[in-house]
Amino acid sequence: MDARWWAVVVLAALPSLGAGGETPEALPESWTQLWFFRFLVNAAGYASFMVPGYLMVQYFRRKNYLETGPFFEGLCFPLVKTCVFGNEPKASDEVPLTSRSEPAETTPTWQALKLLFCAAGLQVSYLTWGVLQERVMTRSYGATATSPGERFTDSQFLVLMNRVLALIVAGLYCVLCKQPRHGAPMYRYSFASLSNVLSSWCQYEALKFVSFPTQVLAKASKVIPVMLMGKLVSRRSYEHWEYLTAGLISIGVSMFLLSSGPEPRSSPATTLSGLILLAGYIAFDSFTSNWQDALFAYKMSSVQMMFGVNLFSCLFTVGSLLEQGALLEGTRFMGRHSEFAAHALLLSICSACGQLFIFYTIGQFGAAVFTIIMTLRQAFAILLSCLLYGHTVTVVGGLGVAVVFAALLLRVYARGRLKQRGKKAVPVESPVQKV
Repeated sequence: MDARWWAVVVLAALPSLGAGGETPEALPESWTQLWFFRFLVNAAGYASFMVPGYLMVQYFRRKNYLETGPFFEGLCFPLVKTCVFGNEPKASDEVPLTSRSEPAETTPTWQALKLLFCAAGLQVSYLTWGVLQERVMTRSYGATATSPGERFTDSQFLVLMNRVLALIVAGLYCVLCKQPRHGAPMYRYSFASLSNVLSSWCQYEALKFVSFPTQVLAKASKVIPVMLMGKLVSRRSYEHWEYLTAGLISIGVSMFLLSSGPEPRSSPATTLSGLILLAGYIAFDSFTSNWQDALFAYKMSSVQMMFGVNLFSCLFTVGSLLEQGALLEGTRFMGRHSEFAAHALLLSICSACGQLFIFYTIGQFGAAVFTIIMTLRQAFAILLSCLLYGHTVTVVGGLGVAVVFAALLLRVYARGRLKQRGKKAVPVESPVQKV
């Protein structure tokens, strides 16, 4: 008993942390507010849906429900078939997937205008998304001369808002535009949805502990664990230049982390918490990407993937928030602070619209052009965050940032040269992912 209470006291004594230039409002009121405890509670909520659902899927598959179940009339049989077994695509239902195609008007001026439109849409969507993300997670709402205001702390509620709007946008797109016949069992989206929700939660939660520029660089260095996973699990081989660029990314990130000026609210313990959360984000996001790649074997469109993943993400987050009683509290926070409601809504709009810009850009200009645009967007996001929120970056740290983005652009250039020579390039991370 003494040891347990001692552990609780030590955990509760850890300082609250975030990125930015404000002093912490207060220490956590109890150990239940610690990020690790919230993570376990959220995971338990998702498991309360995943585990029964998985057992039901296994039961229907073992019983060969397609052969024994048709005598059940009504909604039951088609629902089980769609969710558990999927539908076999028919030749008459085949619709060509969105791919890069030459437009009817191929004049340089028209192509340049479309490229400018794509680049502007991606930059505006994701730069606004990044600024609002940092504002929501690191600043107070309702502050006055006599009151410090209050902060929004429930990252899961923010994830839900993003997923709901993305689900609506994807659903409308699927209804208005003809899509391929859907053949994947619906339950297979749940695995990508679970990792999607957890990665997004880690991303938002990490901003309480590390600066936004640190988070952006961590995302840029995601290629390193992806390569390690491919080497260990898939026995995949890589070109020499890929090892070189991965090493440059590691050096650049190390330069930034070890030389950047200290944040006013940082400490070794809290920085470690932020790095753990960023590692969780990278791990879950890598799983999401690989699982989505496997799902594309069912010949679905990217918007269908977007709809399926966000459908289960909404179910998981709504269920978990209801179990914790946090859904009503998040709604009340929006009622108390209209500014937060506007920020959260705009954040969700930027997220959903940015995803559509991703699909359109890749379809028109290919993944290489898209990667260059998004790499430049990450650099602009770091600069904008430093200007708006006062993050300190030393000269050596700035050089580290430059090394990281130079390595990323070098990867794009090298892959382009390999493609021109007709050499089969190493599989890259799928650019069509969740936001």
